[in-house]
Amino acid sequence: MLFYHQLLGELRKLFARPRTWMGYGAFFAMEFLITVVYKLEGSQRLMRGILVRNGLDFGSYYSSLTITFTIMLFSMVLLGSIYFALVAGDIVAKEHEDGNLRLVFSRPISRLRLLVVKYTAVSIYTISFVFFVGVTGYAMAVIAVGWEGGLFVMEPKMKVFAAYPDWSEGAGRLLMAAGGIGLSMLTISSIAFMFSCLKIKPAAATIITLTILFVDMILQGFPFFKPYESFFITWRMSAWVFIMEPNISWPKIIEAYAFLIGLDLSLFTLGWLAFQTRDFKT
Repeated sequence: MLFYHQLLGELRKLFARPRTWMGYGAFFAMEFLITVVYKLEGSQRLMRGILVRNGLDFGSYYSSLTITFTIMLFSMVLLGSIYFALVAGDIVAKEHEDGNLRLVFSRPISRLRLLVVKYTAVSIYTISFVFFVGVTGYAMAVIAVGWEGGLFVMEPKMKVFAAYPDWSEGAGRLLMAAGGIGLSMLTISSIAFMFSCLKIKPAAATIITLTILFVDMILQGFPFFKPYESFFITWRMSAWVFIMEPNISWPKIIEAYAFLIGLDLSLFTLGWLAFQTRDFKT
């Protein structure tokens, strides 16, 4: 019960900061822009060509579900990572910078418990943010093209191609994919959280996290790294796309997320060990 109250207090502090809400506003604007672009004649012509070449009906798959998938595919890693790194890199380092940690440790609370509370709050923010993007993106897509229609999925990088004519099946796959994206994005938050536990500025924790992420993405794009792409963090984070396959390959998904969860736990442990050695009294 005490942990629950501490977590509520941490969430109140988290959502009281303006930078926590920046991501919501940015994604809301981006979703609006994407739905407007999808309504343009040129975009419809391009989408029609892709669907017709694959033997699919444009009227069935030019839908709100397809637009929602596009929003989540192309925006979450590139744009979402900025806000996940910003919030997670801020949650410990900012309190030390403001001098709040000395006040916190004047009460009988262990450092491990403090970090567990903060990491849980960051995890809730990360996963809830992903579902916010999915729900608002779908709502805007419904306003733009209506709620009916199937789901068309094409992701050449992960070699995933699928079409679901039934709305309920497509919506179910998107819901499962949102959970997968949330677990994937938690790795970005974990990296930033680990750096936030070190004796550095909040901005430095955010920048280092984004540097690691973008370097990983750039190196993965080089042709001579192609045989080793499965060793890259961002490739493992993209494993949520496998949920969209007609026949879900659970071994691939379990392997990828076992790696990511192990990495998250390792990052939290490293951050905790570094945090344990710091002096907040002088």
